[in-house]
Amino acid sequence: MKKTLIEKTSDKIVNAFLTNKLIAPIPRQYSKKLINAQKFRKLCESKINEPIVGFKAAGTAIPVMKKLKEKEPFYASIYKRNVVKSGGKVKINKGTLGIELEVCYQIKKSFFSSKGLISSRNISKFISYMAPCIEVVGYRQRKKGITSFGDLCSDFGANVKFLIGQKKKYKKINIGNLKTNISNRKIKQSVDGNTNTVFINPLNSLKFVLNKIKKDKININKDFWVFTGSTVGVVPINGNGLYIGKIDKLGTAKAVIN
Repeated sequence: MKKTLIEKTSDKIVNAFLTNKLIAPIPRQYSKKLINAQKFRKLCESKINEPIVGFKAAGTAIPVMKKLKEKEPFYASIYKRNVVKSGGKVKINKGTLGIELEVCYQIKKSFFSSKGLISSRNISKFISYMAPCIEVVGYRQRKKGITSFGDLCSDFGANVKFLIGQKKKYKKINIGNLKTNISNRKIKQSVDGNTNTVFINPLNSLKFVLNKIKKDKININKDFWVFTGSTVGVVPINGNGLYIGKIDKLGTAKAVIN
């Protein structure tokens, strides 16, 4: 049976994802509008037979949301192959967009058997740990910049690697107003941020992701991570070397870019 264009295109980008290669940009019909990009992403993810260890929120900066005329962020699955220890090495290419600093949460598998929506009142009982995390973001396509959330969503949420710092047992803190910083001393690059840039706050972003995966009836039947979005925006990688991300009251995460 002859494959449709969407099947052929998804095969190409899935292969690029699995082999760490770059391909020509996919047709705009799969990336211009977020609703179409969501369908395309889910098709691509269905073709990857590897362990899912979590999910990421993307497009969580409200000013960017308004600029691109979107009403809410989106999420994407995270595979085991893309999570490495803090301090690990990450090789970048021409498709790399930059580096981000995030708050992430480890969620108990009991979430999957819960009934009803996740709210601000009941969300705490599903969280076991929290941690700082560096995400390296980029495309599997030979294109630059972001013109829509669909650009990112259709390319597996543009996730390349996640480097999780030391996790701490979850406790209630003012997560919506913590100072953050990511820096590379070797090239004298330093960018400050705050957790309040993340879709009101990281807990609100977490709630958004959990309700979306519940709505989509996803069940991986194990504890998993949720990465809630950048506190510093997408920081350009101006040089190789050690990048250190620090979030007040949470700690640090490190990535060696080469």
